[in-house]
Amino acid sequence: MKAIWTGAIGFGLVNIPVKLFAAIDSSELELDMLDKKDHANIRYSRVNENTGKEVEWEDIVKGYKYDDEYVILDDSDFEQANAKKTKMIDIEDFVKIEEVDAIYYDSPYYVVPDSSGVKAYHLLKKALLKTGKVGIATFVMRSKEKLALLRATDKVIILHRLHFSEEIRDVQELNLTENATFKGKELEMAVSLINQLSDTFDITTYKNTYSEELLQIIRQKAKGVKKPKSKLKVVHHKSKDLMSQLKASLEMKQGKAS
Repeated sequence: MKAIWTGAIGFGLVNIPVKLFAAIDSSELELDMLDKKDHANIRYSRVNENTGKEVEWEDIVKGYKYDDEYVILDDSDFEQANAKKTKMIDIEDFVKIEEVDAIYYDSPYYVVPDSSGVKAYHLLKKALLKTGKVGIATFVMRSKEKLALLRATDKVIILHRLHFSEEIRDVQELNLTENATFKGKELEMAVSLINQLSDTFDITTYKNTYSEELLQIIRQKAKGVKKPKSKLKVVHHKSKDLMSQLKASLEMKQGKAS
């Protein structure tokens, strides 16, 4: 596994050299994009818009358009902008994890200590576990400032990239209906259905079955076998059917339990 970021965690005056490793490995099928006519692979090219010629990665630089002219930036410029943030995950606050709404969460990474930071790393991990707090930090990754949450598990500290507040769209844009009125025992029955379906969360019980089913289709098509087409239609029931749907749902759950 290759580290995607190397630097340190700033914990007060304590400096903990660490590396970040991606915690997610996609379980989706990798599908290639092909030309419909001859099934040739579609290849993306980095093309110079003036010459029409492809440009190699080593010949590509980053620039910012300023007064109709490009100012070219290199690695030293990004580091000079804020040398601390380019190499330091600086913990600014400690908060309760329930105070951070799930909508702010982005990608997770494993935080692994360098050999010189093992003791300080485990000290921070133990302290986070004992206090039940998480650290809120900022740092720079790939030339962009990131907001992050650091939380401890028994085995490892996990860094979750967070969205900044300005990145979250205002729900007012959705023109949602403010409220709705419920008739009879609709709310009571909905609560009963939730209680019947409630269980202890176990992530291992949830599998990516769609990818496996899609792979079955691929295998069948490779053998020339055609599967009957199936299509799910979304049915828009009238609101008066809500009570009957809730009642049927409760009866179905009770039937399975017996």
